[in-house]
Amino acid sequence: MKPLLNVNEWPVLKQIRNRDAHGLGKNAASERSRELAPRTRSADKIARSVCPYCAVGCGQLVYVKDNRIIDIEGDPDSPISKGSLCPKGSATFQLVTSQRRVTEVLYRRPHATAWETIPLAQAMEMIAQRVKKTRDETWQATNAAGEVVNRTLGMAHLGGATLDNEENYLIKKLFTSLGIIQIENQARV
Repeated sequence: MKPLLNVNEWPVLKQIRNRDAHGLGKNAASERSRELAPRTRSADKIARSVCPYCAVGCGQLVYVKDNRIIDIEGDPDSPISKGSLCPKGSATFQLVTSQRRVTEVLYRRPHATAWETIPLAQAMEMIAQRVKKTRDETWQATNAAGEVVNRTLGMAHLGGATLDNEENYLIKKLFTSLGIIQIENQARV
């Protein structure tokens, strides 16, 4: 069994003895704190990345050990964020490593009370069929004045802030080609 801390090593007594009212530096250090090291020190490699949460594009350093992410921090060399991350960006590590992260497609049938797992291909096919059906049922070739409009008001799109300009450009092109005119983006931090 490890012996109890020597009374002379008590932090408060060291502070008083060394006239250190704030308890900083060596007065606050313990055997355990002297042995601490940054968890990023053991990384095999560091990959540069961009935060996925908004369109700002803050730089991130992704620390990897044994092909597993061990930490994610702000990139001080990023001209955009200079090493800073907002609370959402700081939580990116949990986004990619959480045991609660959903990694399968979940579907709840109409009036069902439970979710079921379905294959991604099936989910994509279901979405495509529903988009086609809604577009066909709500297609408007002309408006009340007889002017050609070729549109549908039966669907809309609200984009997320995690998309970059190129992705938003492609989404706008896709939905415009389908005749959807109600297209918006929530690209605010």
